[in-house]
Amino acid sequence: MKEMMKAALYHEYGGPEVVHIGTAPKPVPKEDEVLIRVHAGTVNRTDCGFRSADYTIVRLFGGLVRPKFNILGCDYAGEIVETGSAVSDFAPGDRVVGFEEWKFGAHAEYIIQKAKQPFTRIPDGMTYEQAAPILEGAHYALSNLRAAKIAPGQRWLINGATGAIGSAAVQLAKYFGVHVTAVCAGKHTDLVRSLGADRVLDYHNEDFTELPDHFDVVFDAVGKRTFGECKPVLKRKGIYMSTELGPRSENPFLALLTPLFGGKRVLFPIPTLTRKDVEFIIGLVTEGKFTPVVDRTYPLDRIVEAYTYVETGMKTGNVVLTIP
Repeated sequence: MKEMMKAALYHEYGGPEVVHIGTAPKPVPKEDEVLIRVHAGTVNRTDCGFRSADYTIVRLFGGLVRPKFNILGCDYAGEIVETGSAVSDFAPGDRVVGFEEWKFGAHAEYIIQKAKQPFTRIPDGMTYEQAAPILEGAHYALSNLRAAKIAPGQRWLINGATGAIGSAAVQLAKYFGVHVTAVCAGKHTDLVRSLGADRVLDYHNEDFTELPDHFDVVFDAVGKRTFGECKPVLKRKGIYMSTELGPRSENPFLALLTPLFGGKRVLFPIPTLTRKDVEFIIGLVTEGKFTPVVDRTYPLDRIVEAYTYVETGMKTGNVVLTIP
């Protein structure tokens, strides 16, 4: 008889209410895999997007009619409890943090990972709850920063500076020596300044697309403004990037077309994450150069509440999920 585990399950696309707590078979690692007991994760925009399938492209990866992966969750922090016979880099008892973007599975008591996937050991003194929110926003931000060839002295505008991606982007951009203008709600200006932003704008009082300034890059970390709206504040060869597909899914197409004209252009990079990237981001945390912002923490049993809150669009940083 198969051993079972507790998990947040969904078998159809839809709102937060399609997720329920149940049981699923506890996975068994193959020779090149490790079994991780998950202690903490997050609920984030990626989870919400694959659960709702509002974007048709999601169904190409996650199942056309119904989801083929029934447990979501990409961030995880936990303890290795079993390793396959071919695994030599890790051992039972190792505390690890990682990111599983394609098969998900972290909203459960256990997750399987190939030994070469992007995870690494948690530094001593760091709790599972502190480790879990480190990667999701940071790795999306890092992928965009690198795609735009970030360099010291550039001037960047980051819209949505209090989300998981935006708050990470501000800190990473400052690490790379960029002058950052950050846009957020007025009540969060002190927080965003503490992240290192050189200038903070309250979007309730000021529309950044009407500024006289010109930026090397406008990074819309919440996907609220279009390339057309942002063009006036871009330099002659400035770059616009967004975390969303945009109206009528225009951003991927603009990323193909705009470079042909030699002027202002759109980038829409596909995010990637390697173990080297994970170690780099964890290193920034241990050096005090990056701290993930955490809004709220929910236990697994209240995951529907967590989804509902994330989808208000008002979260600050990350929503952490604990799995007792």
